[in-house]
Formats: sequence, C-alpha cells, structure tokens
Amino acid sequence: MPDAYKQRWTTVGVIVLGGVAAFSAYFAMYAFRKPFTAATFDAPEGWAYALNFKIALVIAQVIGYALSKAIGIKVIAELGRTGRAAAILALIGLSWLALVVFALVPAPFKVAAMFANGLPLGLIWGLVFSYLEGRRQTEALGAILCASFILSSGIVKGVGVWTMQTLEVSEYWMPAVTGAMFFPLLALSVWGLSLLPVQSADDEAARSPRAPMDKAARRNFLGAYGPGLLVLILAYMLFTAARDFRDNFAAELWRELGRGDDAGVFALSEVPVAVIALIALGAMIAIRGNRTAFFLTHWMMALGAAAIGLATFAFQLQAIDGLVWMIIIGAGLYVCYTPYNAVLFERLIAASRHVGTTGFLIYLADACGYVASVGLLLYKNFGAADLDWVRFFMTGAYITSVLSLVLVVTSAVYFRRKLPD
Repeated sequence: MPDAYKQRWTTVGVIVLGGVAAFSAYFAMYAFRKPFTAATFDAPEGWAYALNFKIALVIAQVIGYALSKAIGIKVIAELGRTGRAAAILALIGLSWLALVVFALVPAPFKVAAMFANGLPLGLIWGLVFSYLEGRRQTEALGAILCASFILSSGIVKGVGVWTMQTLEVSEYWMPAVTGAMFFPLLALSVWGLSLLPVQSADDEAARSPRAPMDKAARRNFLGAYGPGLLVLILAYMLFTAARDFRDNFAAELWRELGRGDDAGVFALSEVPVAVIALIALGAMIAIRGNRTAFFLTHWMMALGAAAIGLATFAFQLQAIDGLVWMIIIGAGLYVCYTPYNAVLFERLIAASRHVGTTGFLIYLADACGYVASVGLLLYKNFGAADLDWVRFFMTGAYITSVLSLVLVVTSAVYFRRKLPD
C-alpha cells in the first residue's frame, strides 16, 4: 500500500510539475515568435518589392523556423539529457536579440532579422518535449504542452496589441518589448523542467525504451514504415499551412470579419479551441493499448478534418458568424495538428516496438510542414493577391478538409496492416 501510494503521488507530481513547466516554457517561447503578427506592417519607407512586406516577414521567419526543424531531424533525434536547459535559454535569447535588431535596421534588413529570429526557435519544441516523452503520463503532458501553443499565440498577440495601444510602443519595437516581458516566466519554467525525474522502468515497459536514434536507426524506421509516414506527413503539411495562415494573419482575418480593433478577440477565439484540443488529446490517456490509441487518434483527426469543411460551408451560408467559424475551424485544425506533436508519433513508436525517439518523427514532419506554409504564402502573394484574406482562407479550408480526410483514412488502412498486434 505505501508503494502504491508513493507511485500515485509520483504520477501526479510528474503531471503537475511537467505540465506546468512545459506549458510555461513553450508559452514563453511564443512571446518571442508570434507578437509581430499582431501588427499589419503597411509597406514602410524603402520597401519597393512585389512581395507584401508582412508576408515577407512571415516567410522569412518561417524559413528560419523550417531550417531549424530540418536541422532538428538529426539534432533532436540524437539528443542526450545534458545541456538541454541551457540550450533552451540560449536559443531564445538569440531570437530576442534578433527582435532588437529588427527594430533598429532599415526595412529590407528587417526581413533578415526576422529570419534570424525564427532560426533558433524551431529547436525549442524538441528540447521541451524531450523531458516529457516515453512516460505513461506523456498524453497528459503532451496535451498540456499543445494547449500552450494554442492559447499562447492569441494571448501574446493580445499583449503585443496592448503594448502598442497602451504603452505607445511602435509596431517595430513591439515584438522585442513583448518578448522581454516573458523572460522571468521562461527562466522559472526551464528550471522546473530540469527537476523532472528520468523515464522509469515502468515507463519503459509501457512505452518502449527511449534512446537517441543514429543515422542507421532512422533509416531502419523509415524503411519499415515509409509509405505510411509519407501519407501522414502530407496530411500534416496541409494542417500546418492552414493553421499557420490562420495564426499569422489573424489580424487581417479579424479586420475583414469586423473585429479588427478588438485586442481581446485573439484570446477569446483561442480559449475554446484549446479546451477542445485538450479534451481530445487527454482522452487518449485512458487508452492503455498503444496500437488502439494510435488508430483512435486517426479517427479523431478525421472528425477534425470534416469539421473544417462543414464549418466553412455553414459560414458561407451565413448559418454561423465569423467568431463561431474561427473557433470551429481552429478546433478542427488543432484536433488534427496537435496529435502529431504529442500522441500520434508517441504511440507509433510504442506500438512499433522500436527503440527510438518521438522527436525524430516530429521534426521530420515539421520540416515538411513549414515548406507547405511558405508555399501557401507565396501563392497568396503572387497567385491570389486580389483575393481578400477571408475568401482565400475559406478556399484553403475546403481543400485542407477534403484532401486531409482522404490521407488520414489512407494512413489508418496502411498501418492496420503493418503494425504488430
């Protein structure tokens, strides 16, 4: 009885400490990545290029972020346990210095500064998730971590708008000022992550041992499940492009929906989205069978993909207003997007009985996903510049809904034949 009591408290302690620390660390990271998107950045003096200035800034940051994800395929896969906390602080510190440079340099060089801002930040997810993966509590911890990037994006953008409206900070200094406000939270949360115990013997029995994956191990896993992973990654590319567009151009979307002056709408629309995604991911905790949980996650994603299209159709018919549409489409996207970062690959590694790391698969998918995000932005600027933001997003939502639904079902059929019973 004392051992069972101790085990219960160990489980609760890991969830509380790990969840709060991981949530706070990633929440703080978003304060260095997303606040700039709350400004519209009308073409500044010295900008005479065909590419819209804000689109150029977003693309530059995303390219830096995507390059970091590509680097992370190897770095995160081979990551050990030492030096992670220092790496998180150093990388985010570098990204903040890039925001200071962004405020100081002329317009063309601001694009380069935004690339430098995105480059260090792409490794943060893998560093934070490395503290959480391979545990019996990983679904709970992953759900809490995913809730952070759903909530944080809207909140830090709201803080950014507040600094411009209340503190009268210019839109160019706003990103650096907003980020600086979150340094104390970042330091405290990274310290909390460093206190977490390592994966226990019970964790290894339930989820398979987690160890760095060298080049041979990565090739072996891709050789075993390559076609299924390709289908899943193609779906993730659609989810990432649509989710990023909604996130990066929320200011433009809300302006066309008639709520452009409401700083609180950024958070208002994301709280229910986070709750829905948290419930959906948290439901996986109760499922012990890794194979069963993996396939149930597929059907959860299929429902999310269907919701994206149905909500857009209802909005087009004026059956729902813009706020409800943004909430439902956000919930659908995150129900599809977040499992990749917390549940889907975690359960795949466990069900396949391979010794490895979830971070490798997450970074492989992310590197491809952000390529799709850049492609969508380039198409918007050069192929659909005359189309307003809402109509463009509606078209993308229909395409994402239909194609991703087909891909998710295809993946479920493939892995049902490949994974061991």
